[in-house]
Amino acid sequence: MKRIVVLGGGESGVGAAILAKLKGCDVWLSDMGTIAPHYIEMLDKYDVPWEQGGHTESRILMADEVVKSPGIPEKAPIVQKIISKNIPVISEIEFAGRYTTSKMVCITGSNGKTTTTMLTYHILKSAGLNVGLAGNVGKSLALQVAIDPHDVYVIELSSFQLDNMYQFKANIAVIMNITPDHLDRYDYKMENYVNAKFRILRNQSSEDAFIYWEDDPIIEQQLQHIKIESRVFPFSENKEADSKAYVKDGNIVIEHNGDTFEMPREELALKGLHNLYNSMAAGLSASLLDIKKDVIRRSLQDFEAVEHRLEYVRTVDGVRYINDSKATNVNSCWYALESMTAPTVLILGGKDKGNDYTEIEALVKQKVKAIICMGKDNAKLLDFFTGKVPVIKDTHSIADALSEARAVASQGDTVLLSPCCASFDLFKSYEDRGEQFKDIVNNFK
Repeated sequence: MKRIVVLGGGESGVGAAILAKLKGCDVWLSDMGTIAPHYIEMLDKYDVPWEQGGHTESRILMADEVVKSPGIPEKAPIVQKIISKNIPVISEIEFAGRYTTSKMVCITGSNGKTTTTMLTYHILKSAGLNVGLAGNVGKSLALQVAIDPHDVYVIELSSFQLDNMYQFKANIAVIMNITPDHLDRYDYKMENYVNAKFRILRNQSSEDAFIYWEDDPIIEQQLQHIKIESRVFPFSENKEADSKAYVKDGNIVIEHNGDTFEMPREELALKGLHNLYNSMAAGLSASLLDIKKDVIRRSLQDFEAVEHRLEYVRTVDGVRYINDSKATNVNSCWYALESMTAPTVLILGGKDKGNDYTEIEALVKQKVKAIICMGKDNAKLLDFFTGKVPVIKDTHSIADALSEARAVASQGDTVLLSPCCASFDLFKSYEDRGEQFKDIVNNFK
């Protein structure tokens, strides 16, 4: 009987443990922290033994294989010990892929991947497909394969999930863009991060498809150094030689198999340049799966935006409040600022991941009237932006940040929470940060 150890008792770990148990493996789940009560209930229901609050090394190091949750870095001492014993370490997605022959639509990128994943899922669901949503959103892929299988899965993949994937194959692989992010997990080497993202193409053949943004300089550079086995479907705002999706005369155009899909860009539910790209990538994926044009058109028109991503909250005293808490890196913030049309009060800050703020400097100078820094330590932000905007404030809580923002904003302005940083200095997650932002704004008198 194969001995599987699962590290991490969150969504992906619990799903992997249950799948392993149902496939007849000897399973043990170990979490350094505490496991949420509903996950303990699930583990107990399927008779999966578990521990929390520490790792029993002797038991872990007896494993034939370890399934590691994406949030646990390779540098963690227990992972280093596992590697030193030559025990294979894989991801939950890799493990789940062994037990299904369903079609996989896999989406990665530094920004836009959640919206594109949700939009693709929405189109396929609207078309009546038996489709599951997995990865960074939805339920664990392993859990769905184990107890609620689907014909097609739409999976949002972070670089952390891709790191430990080897045999898994995406039938449709999508890379939205690549900009510096999570460099603290990649020895501060951009090429390590880029290589992680491109693992989404592993094992693809000429029957498979690769969708990507044609104008991304990092993707373009990487494509010159590697051989792509799959068919390529690039998208761009303006038609280029190889473009399969683009805008022409105000219409979004998607080409596939000698056929053309068109709809007015202004009819897209999601506004802004970044959402044009998200819509193109989702539309291309749907076309490759032979979804009818009227379903794609209707779905692109009626999709509701992802929470915490350029989410309109409320207008108070003539000031619009926008929650973009999901902008955990600089490039995400760039897209948010690019879509701003009114003078903007920008709330920035959190756990810096090796950020370079020069990327947003020009847009900040052009559109931002005040920056409110919100974090435990704002020294880097204050150092970079002081003198580049009329007003800059130093705050250490969401309540203080919004109080300062409200004081400086005038009628017709927009207050934008687009932090550029991870949330873990003051919040449990970017969702927690966004919820607190919305709660305070919704309680403004």
